[in-house]
Amino acid sequence: MNTKARVAGLVLLAFSAVAPVLAQDSGADVYKAKCASCHGATGLADSGAGKAMKVKPATDPDVKKMTLDEMIAVTTDGKGKMPAYKGKLTDAQIKASVEFYRTFAK
Repeated sequence: MNTKARVAGLVLLAFSAVAPVLAQDSGADVYKAKCASCHGATGLADSGAGKAMKVKPATDPDVKKMTLDEMIAVTTDGKGKMPAYKGKLTDAQIKASVEFYRTFAK
């Protein structure tokens, strides 16, 4: 096998190993796995748990006025009925999931 073919094979192997990790860390995937059970599939807090806990939807004026940093802090440290995700998710996963959640407010 020539050198170019070996290098190409190694590059493909490296990217195939990284791709599943990147997909798992997308904001949508993290949100679906960790947030949707309370906040709803579309951020409307229309799930059973969301309704029972009276979670505010992403479209609520109080939620919409929160900054990205405020939402990240609540997700990281928890507040009220919101559990803390520090140590359960990476900082990047928290930020990605919050950014994804904020798309529902538009």
